[in-house]
Amino acid sequence: MKKIGLYFGSFNPIHIGHLAIANYMIEFSPDLDHIWFVISPQNPLKKKSTLLANHHRLYLTELAIGNNPELEASDIEFYLPRPSYTINTLTYLEERYPTNRFALIMGADNLKTIKKWKNYDLLLEKYEIYVYPRPGYPTDKITAEENILKNAVIHYVDAPLMEISSSFIRMSIKEGKNIRYFLPPKVYEYIRDMHFYEK
Repeated sequence: MKKIGLYFGSFNPIHIGHLAIANYMIEFSPDLDHIWFVISPQNPLKKKSTLLANHHRLYLTELAIGNNPELEASDIEFYLPRPSYTINTLTYLEERYPTNRFALIMGADNLKTIKKWKNYDLLLEKYEIYVYPRPGYPTDKITAEENILKNAVIHYVDAPLMEISSSFIRMSIKEGKNIRYFLPPKVYEYIRDMHFYEK
C-alpha cells in the first residue's frame, strides 16, 4: 500500500516554492511514497475570477514536475461537484484507489484556520496531516486550535520557509518584472508565450 501526500492548491501558477516543499516532503518526511499536486478548480475561500483556466494550470503543473516519478499532477477535482471540498475529494479518492493511503500536506497557516473547512473534525480524525511552516506561522507555534488538534496525527515537517507566493508572481508579471528564476524554466516560457497575468 502506497502512501500518497495530497498537496492541494490553485497553483496559479505553480512556482519553485511549491516544488521545493514537495521535494522536501518526499526526501525528509518518514513515509510518503508519492505526492500528488491536486489542482483546485475553485477554492471556496478564494475568488474564482483570479484563476487561469483549469487546463492551463494543469499543464503548467505537468511542465513543472517533468518526468519525476514521485510527483504527479492531479485533475481529479475538475470532475467533482463544485465548490471543491477536501473531505469530498478524499472520500472519492479512497473509493477509486482502495490500495492507497492518503494524507494531507498543508501550510501551517491552513492548519491554523482548519475549523473553517467542511467536516474538519472528520479530516482530523481520519487523515494524517503533514504541515510545513509559512511566513508568520512557524510549525512550533500552532496554538489557537490545540484543543481540536489534540487527537489528530500531525507531522510537523521542518521544511525551509518559502516566502514566494503565486500572488507575488502574478503581480510582478503584471508590472513587467522579469522573475524567470522564481519559476521552473518551462513554466516561465509557457507563461511568457501565452502572455498570462500581464493584464
